[in-house]
Amino acid sequence: MAKSLLVIRLRGIINVRAPVKRNLEQLHLVRRFRATIVPDTPDYRGMLIAAKEHVAWCPVKSSFISKLIKQRGRKEGWAPLGLKDIKRMNYKSFSNLAKSLEKGEAFLKEVKGMKPFFALSPPKGGFKRSTRRMYTQGGVLGENPELLSIVEKMI
Repeated sequence: MAKSLLVIRLRGIINVRAPVKRNLEQLHLVRRFRATIVPDTPDYRGMLIAAKEHVAWCPVKSSFISKLIKQRGRKEGWAPLGLKDIKRMNYKSFSNLAKSLEKGEAFLKEVKGMKPFFALSPPKGGFKRSTRRMYTQGGVLGENPELLSIVEKMI
């Protein structure tokens, strides 16, 4: 089992209950189509279950994390991350950072100089399932094993 989860906010910011809004802010998901990587712990699972009407999540591997960091990782000022920036953060390469994120040894919010979220675009071709329903009801929200294929279209 993977030790990290990819979490994406798919619903907007209007009419969000206060406790859910607090959870989303703690996850750094303050806008629609923002993604983050969190460790798979009971605390984070509880936050995700509380916000399940607004987010989708799935386990993620280091190869996908590395691709996401290369293409959508940003440093302060929204400049793209380069290999020099990764080395300044005390990692040898993108894959080393991705492996430590996957194992739960590092957190995005603790990586100095890197934004703790990824800004994604809407998926090319649109969503094939409803963004208002849970995955078990024919939608995309909640724990979604097909989320990585959607994110591929959002990168």
